[in-house]
Amino acid sequence: MDKFDLAIIGGGPGGYVAAIRAAKEGLSVALVEGRDLGGTCLNRGCIPSKTLLKHAEVLEQIKDSRSFGITVNDVSYSIEEMVSRKNNVINQLQNGIKGLLKQNKITVYQGYGYVDANKTVTIKSDRDTQQINADNVILANGSKPFVPELPGLREVDYYTSDTIFDITEVPDRMVIVGGGVIGLEIACIFNAFDTKVEIVEMADRILPSEDAEASDFLAKQLTGKGITIHTATKITGFKKGSGESVVEVQKEGKASTTFETDAILVSVGRSPNLTGIEDLPVKMNGKFVDVNQNMKTSIPGIYAIGDLVGGFQLAHVASDEGIKAVNQIAGNPTKVNGEIPRCVYTFPEIASVGLSEDEAKKRGYEVSTKKVDLAGNGKAIASGENSGFMKLTADKKYGEVLGVVMVGSHVTEMISQATAFMHLEGTVDEIENMIFPHPTVSESLFESASAWLGKGIHA
Repeated sequence: MDKFDLAIIGGGPGGYVAAIRAAKEGLSVALVEGRDLGGTCLNRGCIPSKTLLKHAEVLEQIKDSRSFGITVNDVSYSIEEMVSRKNNVINQLQNGIKGLLKQNKITVYQGYGYVDANKTVTIKSDRDTQQINADNVILANGSKPFVPELPGLREVDYYTSDTIFDITEVPDRMVIVGGGVIGLEIACIFNAFDTKVEIVEMADRILPSEDAEASDFLAKQLTGKGITIHTATKITGFKKGSGESVVEVQKEGKASTTFETDAILVSVGRSPNLTGIEDLPVKMNGKFVDVNQNMKTSIPGIYAIGDLVGGFQLAHVASDEGIKAVNQIAGNPTKVNGEIPRCVYTFPEIASVGLSEDEAKKRGYEVSTKKVDLAGNGKAIASGENSGFMKLTADKKYGEVLGVVMVGSHVTEMISQATAFMHLEGTVDEIENMIFPHPTVSESLFESASAWLGKGIHA
C-alpha cells in the first residue's frame, strides 16, 4: 500500500490548489479524482457559464451596434460551435492543471475515494480497486445540484447546471426554477439567444442573499431585456404536454396559473457530495461536514473544505480553504481571514465584499452609506455601459470600510480593489486620498468615498 503525507479527495479548485501548495511545502501528495480534474467549476460551472456568457455578450454588442454607428446585417450563430468552443476552453485549462500536478510531482489517482477513520483511502474505478494511506486527508468532494421534490418534476425533462451547458438546441421558451446566481447568469445567456425566459423564485426578490438595492436594480434591468421574473412564487406542479411542458405556479395570495415551456432549468442550490464519506464517523453540521477555523474535522488528521463544509459555495473560497488546511498541516496556521468577494456575472454584473448596511448595524456598528450612480461616469458613457452604481458602507466613528457593492459592466474585475482596502482595514479617507486613473469606471469608488466624506466633486 502506497503511503503519503497527504491524500486529497477531489480535484476541483479546492483539491488541486491544496495539492500544489502542499507539494511546494515539501509534502508527498496523492490526489484522487472520480471524474474530471478541475471539478464542477471548470467542467460544469464557472468556466462553461463564463464562456457562454462571453458569447452572449458579443451577441448583445452586435445587436446594439447601431447605437455606435455600426450596422451589422444577417447575424447568425451556431450553438454547436459555441458548445465546441466551451469544450476547447475546458480542455485547455484541464491540460494546464495536469501539467501543474505533474510538475509538482503529485500522484493522481483516477477513481472515487472512500475514506475511513484510519486515513486509508480505497480508490474504486471501472478498472480496479486499490488502497493508499496518508498521515493527513483533505476532503474536497465538492457538491452536486439540489433537485427538490416538486410535484410532477420527474415526469418532465429538465436541465440542471450540470447539464445545461451541453445543450444542443436553443429553446424558444425556458422556465428557470430559482432566482439565485446560477439561474440568473443562465437566464442572461439564453435571453441573448432570443429565448423567452421566465424565472420563478420563492423569495420576495431575486438574489435574496445580496444587497437589496443591487437585487432590485438587476431585476429592473433583466425585465427591461424581456426576462419575466415571478417572485414570491412557488412551483405547484409540472405536466408533460404535447411537445412541451406545462408549469403550474402560485404567487402569494393569488390563484394558481400555468404556462407552457420548451425547456426547464432547475437551479435552486447545491448539496454537498458525500460520496466516499458516507460511513466516515465525522461530525456533521446539518448536511455539511463540521470544521473549525483551520478546516479540521472531528477526526484528527482529516480536514474538509469547499462546498462540503457550506458557507459561501464559491471556487475561490474552496481554494482559500484548501491552502488554509495545508498551512495547518505544514505547521503554519493561517492567522488572518480575509474578506470574501462575491460576484454575479449577469448583464449588468454585481460584485460585493463585506457587510451590507443592515448586516453592519446588526453587528453593532454605527454606519453611513453612500451610493454613486454610474450614469455620469465618463468611461461608462463612452462605452455605452453606464447602468449601475457603486455603494460604500463605512463605520461613522473611524471611517473603516465595512462593505462595498458594485453594479455595472465588468465590476467583477474591480471588486478586488475594495477587498484589498478591507483586508488592510482601510478607511474612507485612504480611498479618497488615492489617485484613480481617469477615465475609468473604477474611479466611481473614489467618487463614493469623496461623497461619503461630503467632499464629492461629481456626486
